[in-house]
Amino acid sequence: FRRAAAPDHPAALPMSSPKKTRVGVLAIQGSFAEHCAHVTRAGGEAVEVRKAEQLAGCSGLIIPGGESTTMANIARRWNLFEPLRDFQARGGAVWGTCAGLIFLAERIGKGEKQGGQELLGGLDVTVDRNFFGSQIDSFETKLPCDVPGDESDDKDFRAIFIRAPAILSAGLDVEIMAKYVLPEEKKLETSVEEIIVAVKQKQLMATSFHPEITGDNRWHALFVKMASECAPYDAIDEKAKTEATKTEIGLINPGGLPVFTDNVVAGPAYK
Repeated sequence: FRRAAAPDHPAALPMSSPKKTRVGVLAIQGSFAEHCAHVTRAGGEAVEVRKAEQLAGCSGLIIPGGESTTMANIARRWNLFEPLRDFQARGGAVWGTCAGLIFLAERIGKGEKQGGQELLGGLDVTVDRNFFGSQIDSFETKLPCDVPGDESDDKDFRAIFIRAPAILSAGLDVEIMAKYVLPEEKKLETSVEEIIVAVKQKQLMATSFHPEITGDNRWHALFVKMASECAPYDAIDEKAKTEATKTEIGLINPGGLPVFTDNVVAGPAYK
């Protein structure tokens, strides 16, 4: 018996695929399913968050639109406020859209509910909860946006405002990413020419509008990148997350959810 000679070029060992950035989406109200779909399209791993344990391993967190007071009440009832604040304090990336912007703001300048409301805070902005009016005043527009990393020729974004808040003022460390030039009647009503509708402050980001219900993935791609630069949340171990998830009812399959194009609801979100 003669041992075969070793090959000059041994077969390479199979390489494991790079681990996806895990992004939690606060799933207590609002368009969390659409956000999950976009995170998946952007190459991240989307996780619905209803329990503190589900933050385990997340590097980013999206707070969707909805009704900010209701979201705060549910978060308090479900003991989520302290874990959410701890996630942010440990350097996790957080993005709030519409009501999520209010939730992240340090201050409410106008439109605060009687008796006040609890905020997550952290973003050095002052907001007007109902700057754009009631539900019937909702609208969409082409909005020029300065999205880091966007190399496309078209810098306009289809921005959908649904009973939207606006940012009245921002701190010196806050990067303004988009402003909306008001129509003439709104200028007369508010004595303001334009209003801030998208900002970024270190690992925090907020938009007055709803990128998740359009087919444009640039904002989610940016946020997944922001989250990839943050350490996974390790205050809760994976075992605790697994145990908590056993009693959870999964509501969606993020990879198979349809998302809006500019005209129709079409196609799987991720193939």
